[in-house]
Amino acid sequence: MNFSLRATIPLAAAFVLGFAPLAQAKTLDITGSFVTEGAATTTPSGQVTGTLDTVTGKVTYKITYSGLSGPVNAAHFHGPAVAGQEAGVLLPIPGPYESGMHGTVTANAATENALLAGKTYVNLHTAKYPMGEARAQVKVSS
Repeated sequence: MNFSLRATIPLAAAFVLGFAPLAQAKTLDITGSFVTEGAATTTPSGQVTGTLDTVTGKVTYKITYSGLSGPVNAAHFHGPAVAGQEAGVLLPIPGPYESGMHGTVTANAATENALLAGKTYVNLHTAKYPMGEARAQVKVSS
């Protein structure tokens, strides 16, 4: 088969443009360590680990913790807020709530931007501390 240069240039451009989003896909690591939140008097420990897919907005997570006053009854990604600031819920984390819980949630553009800016935290809520007992400020790295 004989192809002219004029015919192959548009085909090559379409091929490159068709795969450009794949080249831009990036999965970033997320991490955070739990500290005491607000008025809590406990000394929580544990961490949040996972990934953020910047193309799909999928956030995978694994949450481990100990040292709380009782069972976790709610967990959320909050933001935008830097460490020490409080903010509203960005993404609820579905139960069941137990150390080692893991899953995937989907971030919208605003939540993804807050994650990338380091302005997101995971909050663990208990009956004794319904406003939050443990907080892990989430950091994103490549």
